[in-house]
Amino acid sequence: MALSHPIEPVLHAVPIKDLRPTQMTVGMHEVKRKRDAWEKLKARAESKGGAFLGTHMIPTVVGPDGLHWLVDHHHLALALHEAGEEKVLVSVIAKLQHLPKKRFFAFMDSHNWLHPYDEDGERRDWKDLPRHVGKLVDDPYRSLAGEVRRGGGYAKSPTPYTEFLWADYFRSRIKRGQIEGKFDKALVKGIELARIPEASYLPGYAGPDHGGEED
Repeated sequence: MALSHPIEPVLHAVPIKDLRPTQMTVGMHEVKRKRDAWEKLKARAESKGGAFLGTHMIPTVVGPDGLHWLVDHHHLALALHEAGEEKVLVSVIAKLQHLPKKRFFAFMDSHNWLHPYDEDGERRDWKDLPRHVGKLVDDPYRSLAGEVRRGGGYAKSPTPYTEFLWADYFRSRIKRGQIEGKFDKALVKGIELARIPEASYLPGYAGPDHGGEED
């Protein structure tokens, strides 16, 4: 459903503490990766840091009470928060502050802009969403899914919440303790599992790895 009043991509500087998450979990491996990259970039030159933020705008939807709700880049927002940054550039993609809360969240859900699943993969009520990016919690399976993609297990896909779908796939196949205690081994297993036919329904499925075979 198209918005009746398209929003121009006007950029705003918004305090990170005022951003409201639309999901409950992140992969802390990815958060750490982004935080380290930002801190290295900022150490080189403040101007380069500004250029980085200028190419990594965070899309938000303005909801009830004028709050900015994140619809992407939760990992980046949390990484910048942990790095001590106070503000970030956002691009408002919809203004829905006129909607009552229930209708607002129904709209967000119907547009795949809401993913209220906890670290066990269970759907929760929108009222359980964290009120600050600093309250996002780690889902080890989300961390694993992100690293499996970077390791070539599957391809990047425009499908919303691709890595959460892969995280749920791994959830029933790899023990949580293995991810938390022996991440490298879990990663190898994850890449193998991403290549088998059982994973073919998932976005970005790349199929078996035949790179080392001869004719």
